[in-house]
Amino acid sequence: MNVLIVHAHPEPRSFCSAMKDLAVATLSDAGHAVQCSDLHAMHWNPLASATDFLERSDPDYLVYALEQRHAVEHGTLAADIAAELDKLLWADLLILNFPLYWCSVPALLKGWIDRVLVSGACYGGRRFYDRGGLAGKRALLSFTLGAQAHMFAGETAVHGELELMLRPLLRGTLAYTGLSVLPPFAAYHVPYIDESARRQLLDEYRKHLLDLDRLTPLAMPSLADFDHHLHPLHHEVPA
Repeated sequence: MNVLIVHAHPEPRSFCSAMKDLAVATLSDAGHAVQCSDLHAMHWNPLASATDFLERSDPDYLVYALEQRHAVEHGTLAADIAAELDKLLWADLLILNFPLYWCSVPALLKGWIDRVLVSGACYGGRRFYDRGGLAGKRALLSFTLGAQAHMFAGETAVHGELELMLRPLLRGTLAYTGLSVLPPFAAYHVPYIDESARRQLLDEYRKHLLDLDRLTPLAMPSLADFDHHLHPLHHEVPA
């Protein structure tokens, strides 16, 4: 299996970075090919702009997604985007590894998503969900946060359900591009736990990584359940 880990934490000694290092070692030792994009170390540019294209289909007015499609067709993506897209298309598994900021990814990782999940390659037209450009590949979120697990334990928890909070990432981003989305791994309460608890979390993450083939992907829409106008054919579709 080919694995791409996209890591977005500014501190190399952080627990989140330790999770990244563990994933690289665990998956490599299991015989998988692993590449890691450490966005801070790479000085990744998160800003989507006209400079992302070596030539433009419309030099007078920027419609970013349409320019992405043109660049994919003509091989005119900026070099940093093209390099990351090559890694993504090479990978069978994408791991996004990050600290949770405001119920989402840090700005640097959001910029990777904006610039690398390119229209024309990863999605476009009716190529989304199970017909997306990345269909056949899998994705995993692994992240750290300060909250405790019980704060996300169901509808009545103070923050509600974890997967509902992450829906824009799990469904609106990963599943939308065709990726099969595995259950996320959350390292709870990290800033406040002792070294023993941190070692236990790393052991749990190692087991999660070694058990990937036995994890059941999250339920996501299939376009077979919708008509030509994308109205549901059945009363029940995944929430």
